[in-house]
Amino acid sequence: MNVYTHGHHESVLRSHRWRTAANSAAYLLPHLRPGMSLLDVGCGPGTITADLAELVAPGRVTALERTDGALRLAAHLDGKVDLVVGDAHALAFPDGSFDVVHAHQVLQHLADPVQALREMRRVTAPGGIVAARDGDYSGFMWFPRLPELDTWVILYQRAARANGGDPDAGRRLMSLARQAGFTRIVSTASIWCFSTPEDRQWWGGMWAERILRSDMARQLLIDGMTTPYELQRISDAWRRWADDEDGWMAVPHGEILCTVT
Repeated sequence: MNVYTHGHHESVLRSHRWRTAANSAAYLLPHLRPGMSLLDVGCGPGTITADLAELVAPGRVTALERTDGALRLAAHLDGKVDLVVGDAHALAFPDGSFDVVHAHQVLQHLADPVQALREMRRVTAPGGIVAARDGDYSGFMWFPRLPELDTWVILYQRAARANGGDPDAGRRLMSLARQAGFTRIVSTASIWCFSTPEDRQWWGGMWAERILRSDMARQLLIDGMTTPYELQRISDAWRRWADDEDGWMAVPHGEILCTVT
């Protein structure tokens, strides 16, 4: 990872804490069983990790983040899982240490996602699974088609690419896995959809704040990619979208399940 584009403002964490194994890792769940050992790369606040730990209990679960500060977000899991600081590009575990290695919304932020997948493959035991899911910002769809939200996607993509990431990694996961040496790959897709009044208020309100206060917002301003006036217009548009009875948004994700041979 070069720079984590989103940062850890409370508005970002609000989104991350919403994630569960059910809404963010359903493609993996049928392959889990009690007693498995599992590594969660880029665990964030650990809500998905906690669910996965319940599903593989009494198996050993390790949660990895890149800094002490990021790992503290998952401190509530201390004693339930092993909390480890490390680099996804060079995992500090012996070969074949885990039955499952999982990464949600991680590869899109990494400087070298192929190398990270090679490392995930290395630390997975033969017959084990490497699972990854990533969003695809160019595939985001919404209605009404507010022009300010078009600008929002463009600005996010510029910031993410300036940080060395790939905001459209979801569509490339199978290709990345093949480059990493996997030969048994199941590639699928799934969608988060926000359309109920409650979902719109949560998602739209979160982004209305996030576009003004997150690390991404600061980066866009410091690097001269936008102005405070434009960010405020985007924030206002998010609230208009959230209040619109016709409001609808779909967030697509690519997924891969790679069996280690």
